[in-house]
This record gives sequence, C-alpha cells and structure tokens, in this order.
Amino acid sequence: MSPTTTLILLVAIVAIVLLVGWAVQTANRLDRLNVRVDLARQALHASLDRRSVVARAIATDMAASGTPEVVTSARDLAAVADHAERADPATREAAENAVSAALARADPQSRPPGLVAELADAETRVMMARRFYNDAVRDTRNLAERRPVRWLRLGGRAPLPDYFEIIERGVPGGP
Repeated sequence: MSPTTTLILLVAIVAIVLLVGWAVQTANRLDRLNVRVDLARQALHASLDRRSVVARAIATDMAASGTPEVVTSARDLAAVADHAERADPATREAAENAVSAALARADPQSRPPGLVAELADAETRVMMARRFYNDAVRDTRNLAERRPVRWLRLGGRAPLPDYFEIIERGVPGGP
C-alpha cells in the first residue's frame, strides 16, 4: 500500500468517525429537545386547566348575582371552560380562544378581588407556559429542519411539533 493510499484511507476513516459522532450528538440533542417540548406541553396544559378552573369559579360567582343575562353568560363561560379542558390537542387552541373571549365578555368590575387576582395569576402562567412551549417548539423545529438532519433521518419519522397560539386577553400588554 502506497503512502498516498494510506493517507487517503486514514482521512476517510477520520471523516466517517467525525460524521458518525456528529450524527449521534445531533440525534441525542434532538431527542432532548423533543422531551423539552413534551414537558413544556404538559406545563402549558396544566396552566390552561388552572385557568379553566378559575373561569368556572368566576361563572359560579356570576350566576349567584341572579339576573337572567348574567346567569346565561355564566353558563356560557362554564360551558366553554369545560369544553376547553376536555378538548383534544387539535382543537385546544380554538377552545382556549373561546375561553379568552368569554372571560373578556364577563364584567370584570363585578368580580371579587380574590377571583381577579386568581385570574390574573392564571393568565400570566398561561402566557409564560405558552412562551416556553413555543420556544421549545422553535428550537426543535430549527434543528429538525436542517438538511443533514432530514437526509440522515436523525429525528425519525415523528411529525414536527406545532406552535400553540391563543389570544391573551386580560393580561397587561395582551391584545
């Protein structure tokens, strides 16, 4: 074997080892990012469930006022909060937007201070959890959409995670 052939063979072996090392490291990072997305999704759903509980408490307080319009509004708020908690992942965004709209329609001046504070805290937690989730989705998609990662199928055949966008009513700085 000539020295040139040996050198070419050695360079090829080093390149293959480096490529395999990069692929393993990237696959592990993508796996960790997917775990981060799953944990962030669980935290987001817990925050959304908490907001639904607060919305039902507001509805119960509204229904105690006794006027027919307010009682109807309270029933609607409780119904959309129940629907949002039970919604499947594909329809959760729309259901949560319905909760936001129903909370915006409910008179905030008639709420007891304790429920006002609870709702503000719940909506702040939803806003933060949504941002953490969307950040995790962005990082995962950025890595998974790179050409070498796709070509080598380092992410497997799992679908890319989707962003979660909802209206953030009642939160200072929200629409």
